[in-house]
Amino acid sequence: MENKTYTVTIYSENQIGLLMQISNIFTRHSLSIWSLSASASSIEGIHTITIITDSPSEKQILEVVMQLEKRVDVVKAFYYTNDQIIYRELALYKMQTAKLLECGRIEDLLTNYNARIVEMNNVFTVIQKTGKTEETQSLYDELNKYGVMQFVRSGRIAVTREKLEPVKDFIAERELEKNKINKEL
Repeated sequence: MENKTYTVTIYSENQIGLLMQISNIFTRHSLSIWSLSASASSIEGIHTITIITDSPSEKQILEVVMQLEKRVDVVKAFYYTNDQIIYRELALYKMQTAKLLECGRIEDLLTNYNARIVEMNNVFTVIQKTGKTEETQSLYDELNKYGVMQFVRSGRIAVTREKLEPVKDFIAERELEKNKINKEL
């Protein structure tokens, strides 16, 4: 059975040691983490952790999400397939300026790959590309013909194709339930 790629999004408080606990859950389920990105979310006090993994079974991913939600500091966790989200990565390519200018194709490369120069001096040039993994890798392959000095790619960041941020729906539902219980008391 072929593995399918999943994006796991975790909304949590920013607590020391949480990433280690999360990675242990993936390890216990024999899942590799291919990419990890963490940042503040649009909700004050809540952070987003986006993890890319693959699995032959959706059931296995569901089990991981359920384990994640048992953590006290995890507000909610979700998982998505690639068709349920819009995602991108950021890549930086550092090259010797002289070699880049010698190739004579820099303008075409930047235009064709929708990339841009973010730093250029006599010694090196840094090019930035935002896109899917295949796109950033393809530009790397092209630039490496002229010698890439350094290459780095960020973890995936993603938003859902749903109307609202899912955690906001979850928090709103929880508030409604609390209000209903308070009225009954």
